[in-house]
Amino acid sequence: MAGSRAAGSVEGARFGVVAFVGRPNAGKSTLLNRILGQKVSIVSAKPQTTRNRIVGILNDPRGQIAILDTPGIHKPLHKLNVRMMDHVRSSLAEADVVALIIDVTEAFGHGDQFAINLVKEDVKGKRIAILNKIDLLKKQKLLPMMQQYSETGLFDAIVPVSATTGDGIDQLLDLLFSMIEPGEPRFSREDYTTQPERFFAAEVVREKVLQHTGDELPYTTAVAVERWEEDEEKNLIKIYATIVVERDSQKPIVIGKGAAMVKQIGTEARIDLESILGTRVFLDLHVAVHERWREDDRFISDLEWPLS
Repeated sequence: MAGSRAAGSVEGARFGVVAFVGRPNAGKSTLLNRILGQKVSIVSAKPQTTRNRIVGILNDPRGQIAILDTPGIHKPLHKLNVRMMDHVRSSLAEADVVALIIDVTEAFGHGDQFAINLVKEDVKGKRIAILNKIDLLKKQKLLPMMQQYSETGLFDAIVPVSATTGDGIDQLLDLLFSMIEPGEPRFSREDYTTQPERFFAAEVVREKVLQHTGDELPYTTAVAVERWEEDEEKNLIKIYATIVVERDSQKPIVIGKGAAMVKQIGTEARIDLESILGTRVFLDLHVAVHERWREDDRFISDLEWPLS
């Protein structure tokens, strides 16, 4: 997907890969979207919203950074979750800098220790800790938290930010550019992500499903784009997608009374997609049941796209 945020090349420009990792709901996707000034990763209050590795491309006069937004670190219970953690580990291995993102509003627990252990064991390169959501924390509580992560001895730097307000983002980017090496950009300066529009459309629909049915169906839905038709003369993209649930009893939740819920999901997703794609969108949604889709390797593979 191409974006308008591009920058001219300068002598001594840098290139690097930065992996955003952390517990579910730490704010990784919100932070990526804030940095890019573009929506490339869907956001939800529900855990495990990000299921794949999303590559965001930051173009700057100082160079280019490929930012890997990864699924939340957790102990996998299904084949889907095993794949999600595989994406985390492959990103840790590929990154020049690993950024562990921490939600400062949550008390330190076993999940945080699990994340720290993973970074400690699997990362050989540079590491930083990003303390996110500082806009929701009293300032006197921030310093002890910074001290706590400093005392682990794992991190080259600790950066407090708010992905929501943008506080601390400039300082974070200054740090990241200082930590990567001189090099040519790997991606086109016109691009801001590697994910195809077809995948992104499925993700936007899933975001709306999570927003409206997440309390009842937090993990059990998937969205597959079955057909994608472009009509350049009419400036129109036709998207035919299926929302997949695990049980027959879940189907009426997504459809809603008189199909009101699925219509609302479709309308909100279409409006977002028209804004992002810059064209008119016709979106046709259906709901289907696949009882064990989270254990179906072939189905999960069809939901993904070749990783760049």
